Amino acid sequence: MAALCTHHHHHHHHHPNADLRRLFHRLTIASSLSILCFSLVYLVAGCCQSGLVEKSPDSKPTYERNGHPAGASGVASAAQAGLEANSSGKEWTATRRLPQALIIGVKKGGTRALLEFLRLHPDIRALGSEPHFFDRHYARGLDWYRSMMPKALDGQIVMEKTPRYFVTAETPARVRAMSQEVKLIVVVRDPVTRAISDYTQIISKTPDIASFESLAFKNRTAGQIDAQWSPLWIGLYAQHLERWLAWFPRCQVHLVSGERLISDPAGEVGKVQDFLGLQRIVSDKHFYFNKTKGFPCLKKPEGSSKPHCLGKTKGRTHAPIHADVLQKLRDFYRPHNRRFYQMAAQDFGWQ
Repeated sequence: MAALCTHHHHHHHHHPNADLRRLFHRLTIASSLSILCFSLVYLVAGCCQSGLVEKSPDSKPTYERNGHPAGASGVASAAQAGLEANSSGKEWTATRRLPQALIIGVKKGGTRALLEFLRLHPDIRALGSEPHFFDRHYARGLDWYRSMMPKALDGQIVMEKTPRYFVTAETPARVRAMSQEVKLIVVVRDPVTRAISDYTQIISKTPDIASFESLAFKNRTAGQIDAQWSPLWIGLYAQHLERWLAWFPRCQVHLVSGERLISDPAGEVGKVQDFLGLQRIVSDKHFYFNKTKGFPCLKKPEGSSKPHCLGKTKGRTHAPIHADVLQKLRDFYRPHNRRFYQMAAQDFGWQ
């Protein structure tokens, strides 16, 4: 844009008898042009900055006392407001669009971490909360869903995460009715540790729940596992993925290893950036490993200069489970995992 401002400087030779008025006229034009150029550069700069507006965890920007969205200077907001009012600068107008990418699963796999890592990318606009549109609120319609999305500029990718989508039967057909091109991301994790993590979360909300063993088995003595119990059923990845592949080609589904998201966040997020067709901007310089938490944290998360780890509910100490129960669960999942590795064309190295 700034290049537009460079070709207006033509030097003419003045004749001594040149009218003062002509000189004055030229000065006026020159100053007007420089003011115009400066305003353009200012607007463009403000606009680029306004990409930071509204990336609060909730669907709406958090407003500070001065009435401007938090995280953006008043100037950027004013510039953005001016741009949104000015229909001629369409490509600079942020609008609410349906998502082009979804993190569809899986619960307790590392979806929150992945979302927070991806939000460091300037071309990603992500909804902080889980909208549960395709599983719970589908009747509200696509216009409601769109209204939930953060505003985004033309080249930016809009996304949301709702881990329940992966395991809900109706969801794949509904997502495809919205878009055939949507990119789907599934964060998977060893189904045994995922189940224990899931149960650990349930305990934190319902302390008087029955023991893991009594819920995991239909019949403890016969060792017959209850595959219908939600924490175990979610881990049947092959079964769930198969449902999605009835509606979407395999190349539109990207699987993220939850384990590698912890051991090599930059590498795993790098592959997601490739999948989304974005430059690899989020890299190892964004992460540091927190030994207390046991997983990577962000040096400078979006809109802040303070380092940030995920919240208190993340990285809980798992409920202790008997070794024989763990062994039975591993045996139970083995054939399912093998089938999943074949579908994924990738061995996740579980157990």
